[in-house]
Amino acid sequence: MPNNAPALPTPILITGAGGFVGRNLVATLHAMGCRDLLLFEKDDTPETLADFCRRAAFVVHLAGINRPTDPRDFYSGNAGLTDTMLADLEAAGNACPVLVTSSVQAALDNDYGKSKHMAEDAIFAHGQRTGAPVYVFRMEGVFGKWCRPNYNSVVATFCHNIARGLPIQVRDPGYELPLVYIDDVVACLLDALQTGRAERDAEGFCRIHPVHRVTLGALAETLQNFAKARGGDAAKALGTDGLPTLAVPALADGSLEKKLYSTYLSYLPEDGFAYDLNMHCDARGSFTEFLRTPERGQVSVNISRPGIVKGNHWHHTKNEKFLVVKGEGVIRFRRIDSTQIIEYRVSGDKLQVVDIPCGYTHNIENVGDGDMVTVMWANEAFDPEHPDTFALPV
Repeated sequence: MPNNAPALPTPILITGAGGFVGRNLVATLHAMGCRDLLLFEKDDTPETLADFCRRAAFVVHLAGINRPTDPRDFYSGNAGLTDTMLADLEAAGNACPVLVTSSVQAALDNDYGKSKHMAEDAIFAHGQRTGAPVYVFRMEGVFGKWCRPNYNSVVATFCHNIARGLPIQVRDPGYELPLVYIDDVVACLLDALQTGRAERDAEGFCRIHPVHRVTLGALAETLQNFAKARGGDAAKALGTDGLPTLAVPALADGSLEKKLYSTYLSYLPEDGFAYDLNMHCDARGSFTEFLRTPERGQVSVNISRPGIVKGNHWHHTKNEKFLVVKGEGVIRFRRIDSTQIIEYRVSGDKLQVVDIPCGYTHNIENVGDGDMVTVMWANEAFDPEHPDTFALPV
């Protein structure tokens, strides 16, 4: 933990530690250096739970049932386990804080919702009886890495299936989903653990923030575009030619699209982390686009053979950055209304970015003995309908 971070109350009892939220919370606590954890799972004994409840300085109750074969299991797995845990705490005289994750479905009249509501009521009653601080988090649909697909998360199911070229079902494209991201969930839980702070609504329920809202149709389209960007069989299954579009989405800090992109990549099959690029090769070398973004331009990799000159053109608005990472070269400029030629020596031995300004015709020559590799960034992705590229020797 950072030196200025509030100390964590330990040991921390975490029920359902092997579940989606539990795995992410435990991984974060471990990364913070916290190892004093009492991890309770469904196969552990009642005696283990009682011992953990006696020793705990803080309880994070994540265990629950989502999709049992018998609806009665909702009540034993949600309300019943909660009652047992609270009874163990009270029997031990342990009035430590108790945090429980519930669901917005607790307000609905179905078996899952009713069992969650019963667990919530039990936690609040425990706090009133014992004076223990209690935190009941009513959460929207949680998404992120390690969530089980084809279970109870549409995001996980869509990510898993789309990444593998499998079909998805979008029954109502206009249906709006409220979603919270796993990293935001963990951050809110940690805030309660470390400081006792939590954002509460008028009914006293703790809420995860921020909440993102997206229609089912927009969610599917966004994730499908991620697949198209990488190309391959997953893209072909969506009706494309399988060539990657190379599109990286807008990744504004905290945006839903950024969080969905990180989530999608975590569901790639283990033999599908890599994807091929379309190399444009000739006797001079090759030119390969690496990625495209909607508002941050395009990155490409240029390989030139010894003695080769590339470029000899200029742009009105497009500007570029050249970075030679291997070999030796000379970049030459001439303003189109001038005869003066400007030269920059570049080398992979001393990384230096050279800006290519508008209105200057320019070229790059490989003056070394081997291939020269240049990373090139342009402020806009190439559009063959509006190339903004005009041939003119330097």
